[in-house]
Parts: sequence; structure tokens; C-alpha cells
Amino acid sequence: MMRRPNQAPPMNGPRFNEWIVSPKVRVIDHEGENLGVMYTREAMAQAQELGLDLVEVSPNADPPVAKFLDVGKFKYEAQKKANLARKSQKTQEIKEIKMRPNIDDHDYDTKMKKVAEFIDEGDKVKVTMRFRGRELSHGQLGMAVLQRVAEQVAEIAKVEAYPRMEGRQMLMVLAPK
Repeated sequence: MMRRPNQAPPMNGPRFNEWIVSPKVRVIDHEGENLGVMYTREAMAQAQELGLDLVEVSPNADPPVAKFLDVGKFKYEAQKKANLARKSQKTQEIKEIKMRPNIDDHDYDTKMKKVAEFIDEGDKVKVTMRFRGRELSHGQLGMAVLQRVAEQVAEIAKVEAYPRMEGRQMLMVLAPK
């Protein structure tokens, strides 16, 4: 039985060469040809003849799939791919638009342009209706403005959270369709 060196096993990334634990593996050579199932030691010897490593690419298969690769290059490409995926990922933010129940038409139109812009960017929009003083006793005015907002953006967004009161504010959340 082969004795393992006193090095620590690779902590991150795939198992390779002597750290492959299964006795048999399905082997794919450096050109992508399937060489079939063979003993791990035999496959390692073939990989070393080519100056490559035996890398376990699919450890959960039965038997595990191993490939003749350069481990350093394989790890580098995997890291580059992960960084590219992380860079291209878009996180969805919640943008907030604040209004008052007696908002003027021009102010309303300006706010609606911003709402449409945020939704087109893929963000959620939280529309906050603020009440001050006696406005609080006329909640139906705020509700009417929020209903108008929902109707106006119905083609590009859906109402995720319908209008509800929280203290002196009425909130509604819109999400892109």
C-alpha cells in the first residue's frame, strides 16, 4: 500500500493525485477522451507520464470522475470563473420614494419618473406616504395616491406589499415584473 506524504491535504478545491480516496475512478484524458474505469494508482501513473495531475472533477459520481489536468491552472481558471460570476451578479436593492397625500401633479410626475427608472434597473421600490398633523385623519387621500401609483406602473411592476399604515406613514412595495 502506498504511503501518503506528510503534507496537509488540499483544503480548498478538488482532490488530486494521492489525495483521491476512492480505489477506482473513471478517467478522462487531457484531450477529453474517456479512458474508462481504472485503478487510481494506474491513472496517476499515466497522468505523471504526461506531466499532468489526476484531478477529481466529479467526486459524487459512482465511480468518481477524474481528469488529467494541471492542478494550478485548473484552480486558477475556476477562481477566475467564480470572480466573473460574482462581478456580473446584480443584487436587488430597495429604493425609497417619499410622497405626501396632497402632492402636486408636477411633483407626482417627477417621483413617478424615478419609480419607473428604479424598476427598469431591476430594483424594488418602497413608496412611503408621510402624514403630518391633521392629514392623518384623511388616510383615504394617501390611499388614493398610492392606488394611482400602482395603476400607473402596473405594466412594468407588480405590487409586492399592498398599502398599509405604520405609525404616521403608509407603505407600499413595488417589484419589477
